[in-house]
Amino acid sequence: MSLVIDNFSTIVEMFDKLFQKYKGNSRPFLKNKISGKWISYTFDNIKTSVEEFACGLSIMNVKRKDRVAIISENRPEWVISDLAIASLGAISVPLYTTLTSHQIEEIFLNAEVSVAIVSNSIQLKKLLPLFERVPSLHTVIIYSNGSLENSKNIFSFEQILEIGKNNSNQKKISELSSEIKSQDVLTIIYTSGTTGVPKGVVLTHHNLVSNIKSTAQVLPMDESDTFLSFLPLCHSFERMGGYYTASSCGGTIAYAESVETVRENLKEIFPTVVAGVPRFYEKIQNRILKNVLSSSKLKQKLFWKAIETGKKFSLAKRKGNISLKLKTQYKFFDKLVFEKIKAVTGKKIKYFVSGGGPLSKETGDFFEAIGLTIIEGYGLTETSPVLTVNRLNNYKYGTVGMPIPDVKIKIADDGEILAFGPNIMKCYWNNEIDTNEVIDKEGWFHTGDIGEFDENGFLKITDRKKNIFVSSGGKNIAPQPIENLFLQSEIIDQCLLIGDARDYLIALIVPDFETLKLKVEQVKLKFQSIKEMVSSEKVKAIFKDEIDLFQKKLAKYERVRKFILLGNPFSVEDGDLTPTMKIKRKVVEIKYKNEIEKIYNERENMA
Repeated sequence: MSLVIDNFSTIVEMFDKLFQKYKGNSRPFLKNKISGKWISYTFDNIKTSVEEFACGLSIMNVKRKDRVAIISENRPEWVISDLAIASLGAISVPLYTTLTSHQIEEIFLNAEVSVAIVSNSIQLKKLLPLFERVPSLHTVIIYSNGSLENSKNIFSFEQILEIGKNNSNQKKISELSSEIKSQDVLTIIYTSGTTGVPKGVVLTHHNLVSNIKSTAQVLPMDESDTFLSFLPLCHSFERMGGYYTASSCGGTIAYAESVETVRENLKEIFPTVVAGVPRFYEKIQNRILKNVLSSSKLKQKLFWKAIETGKKFSLAKRKGNISLKLKTQYKFFDKLVFEKIKAVTGKKIKYFVSGGGPLSKETGDFFEAIGLTIIEGYGLTETSPVLTVNRLNNYKYGTVGMPIPDVKIKIADDGEILAFGPNIMKCYWNNEIDTNEVIDKEGWFHTGDIGEFDENGFLKITDRKKNIFVSSGGKNIAPQPIENLFLQSEIIDQCLLIGDARDYLIALIVPDFETLKLKVEQVKLKFQSIKEMVSSEKVKAIFKDEIDLFQKKLAKYERVRKFILLGNPFSVEDGDLTPTMKIKRKVVEIKYKNEIEKIYNERENMA
């Protein structure tokens, strides 16, 4: 159980108590890397900046219940902005930095955003046209100290701090903070969604506070912990877990420079807890396997023997029955193989946390064999977000654990997962129709996910309700488990199944190009380009053998008969992925419509 700060009912109250508890303490609260050097910020540093920024926002006419947007990468200023907005009783609207000007405009109009806070000139340029298109928008504040646009409506972060410092009215801010109630709205988070227009999820202080307290009861963390943060703070998973819950126990939060630098930052910060999406762990696994593949046959044999021993050891450990022989074997391989791998994570990891999508059982087992535990949980933005989580002393890979305290889960007749608890959102912003569709009259939230409880009470997610294919032969097919099956292949990086209302399934496959290159070199094949490689019949034959191997145990109607090898990965920049790396199924289907139709129209040539 975590050592969470005592007795708080709002986020503002929680941080007030934290600032009081750690007053005068030199231990860092936040860390950020600037110009190659890690800078530390104490609780006192952040408290002073929050007070000054809140006063500055107040001077800028930010009032209770006003909507204030934050469009920025993870950094201490994000936290300062969030807490300052909350202390005024205003409502934060955090957005992804990857959104276009048009997408931001839609959200600003829907939420009637009055002030926007952005990280840099790239984000600022997106907002300049919106002064004329969004009637409610009157001020933009930018973190970077570069040249500002010639406008009376644009201010730097430092200017607002200075305004707040010179016009400090802490008595007024304190009065506003004291008036905040647990049922007041804290934030509106717009779902990225894989389809459709984003909806604004309205979360109260009570929603988030209840989730912090419940999660802290089942995941151990305290002020000795260091959290490496790289998932976007605008996403509910990172905001609740890696920011609010991490802060609630007095932990230190270090912001990675970017997703690309996480590998280096791990070795610099030595974190004890890291949260990531499944793709993050799959990439680490693939990188390890790629290095193994390029090593000598002897080293490969040694590695797989180590993994086999690690899996046996982990299983015996869970059963509480480790033989002396197995313990000795594991110690040998830990010293010879696993310690080198764990060194890449900074050597101090207590556990990883996985969320935002299903983690494959195979990936979980792989990390556990090495001696690194991944704790998987499940939830949605609408549920603040955590609903279930595995425990460090009671976990099962391939499942998302058991419900957290104060949350109830049940399975509807059609297999949909329903949730009930204090963490369920208040509503969708200005959207009564969609709200009533997902929250029934008894207060149960309909997640849209299909799942089941196993015999031990662990919840297993099988697919999204909207993703279920119905073949032309009337068979129901859940694509996600099949896609996850293929992602176990070392030569497959991304996979999307097509097959709704079709005679059979096909797959769009993005190869793991680095591993594939090693494979083709081993069989003496050479190519001038990736395009030439994915077009090669010999390479296609390699993938056909791989697919056939993985889908042996699937029912005939679940098997992929044909596939398309793609030369470019799905990406956030191209609009194929959400910011949390989920494939936008409908978007990708439309993008590759011609290729898909062509392959369905071809004469069947795969068994």
